[in-house]
Amino acid sequence: MKRKIKQVMFVLLGIGLLGYVFCLPRDLFTTPYSTVVVDREGELLGARTASDEQWRFPPQEEVPGKFKEAIIAFEDQYFYYHWGVNPIAFLRALIQNIKQKKVVSGGSTLTMQVIRLSRNKPRTIQEKIIETILATRLEFRYSKKKILALYASQAPFGGNVVGIGAASWRYFGHAAHDLSWAEAATLAVLPNSPSLIHLSRSRDRLLVKRNNLLLRLKNKGTIDEETYELALSEPLPGEPLPLPQTAPYFVDKWYKKSTGQLVQSTLKRTLQEQVEELLGRWNNQFRKNDIRHLSAIIIDVETNEILSYCGNVGYEEKGLGNQVDVMQAPRSTGSILKPFLYAATLDEGLILPHTLLPDIPVNFSGFSPQNFNLQFEGAAPASEAIIRSLNVPCVDLLRPYSVPKFYSLLKNIG
Repeated sequence: MKRKIKQVMFVLLGIGLLGYVFCLPRDLFTTPYSTVVVDREGELLGARTASDEQWRFPPQEEVPGKFKEAIIAFEDQYFYYHWGVNPIAFLRALIQNIKQKKVVSGGSTLTMQVIRLSRNKPRTIQEKIIETILATRLEFRYSKKKILALYASQAPFGGNVVGIGAASWRYFGHAAHDLSWAEAATLAVLPNSPSLIHLSRSRDRLLVKRNNLLLRLKNKGTIDEETYELALSEPLPGEPLPLPQTAPYFVDKWYKKSTGQLVQSTLKRTLQEQVEELLGRWNNQFRKNDIRHLSAIIIDVETNEILSYCGNVGYEEKGLGNQVDVMQAPRSTGSILKPFLYAATLDEGLILPHTLLPDIPVNFSGFSPQNFNLQFEGAAPASEAIIRSLNVPCVDLLRPYSVPKFYSLLKNIG
């Protein structure tokens, strides 16, 4: 009889152990992410919200140092010393809740909060028990560094802002790694009560929480007296800020192509800003002649890397067609072929950029080409004919080069 009991116990123990091993889902979070595009140095160019309209940047492996110190001091001082559950904090929270006859403290560790964020279930006693079990299992799967990174990427920061990356840009206008101590402390207390970020109300409560955390950091020796005083003098953030809109057409291009990814491009942010400013000035001039769209691209011909991409101008304006990336817009076949013909005839020495080409009414065996504006210039420099996409000079230029030869060239270059 005793032997059978032992066998049953061993079987139950084995089943329980297997259940514990496989109780944690392989993918904790299946939420969609924002498309974030950075330049070659990692500087943010722009971003688009996730498919659920949340600002949720793709997870990062590194948590900014100041935010890490602040969140551990505020939420889980013994984060590096427990296995997912802190019995002392749990017991203390239980006693406080009994005394107050309501839930005033949860005693959750950061690991437990990661589980709670991943499950997104109503907060009940049964759910708390499940979170406790899964938190200990999570500690066996991931390092403390990874768990902290998961929390920082998934914590709610008020409104539709999720994760430290998006929160830093939305509330302070810069990357999370550039947070000041006051900013890091502000963001550390927000996931605890994210509704406080509605800064039109409860600003005083948010300020008290932030300053209490700064005092705790000073008492721990994390920051010195001077840093503490300077941090106290920093104001709270105002309304959420718009994210950068550098190379917006390029960001849109990646949004359609790679939704929910962090894209490191080859663009140079400073060069991109210079080109956008230059195109804006030229566009103001061209508008006087009712020319309303302008694009430009700069490519390093040695590496074939795109250094600047401007698909159009006036992205944030409501004018007709301003949202269209004319770099990607379909073009007529003739307009596509003309630059190749120009390059081929230059290469063979048939023309120079300033060679005059006839732009007069002609008839080639019943074919009479016309320019788009139905006008004739008489004669036009070859470079001007290409820039203005004149049809008659290009048809005339094709004759000495020959159609079969040009056809062969187009096939060879794909």
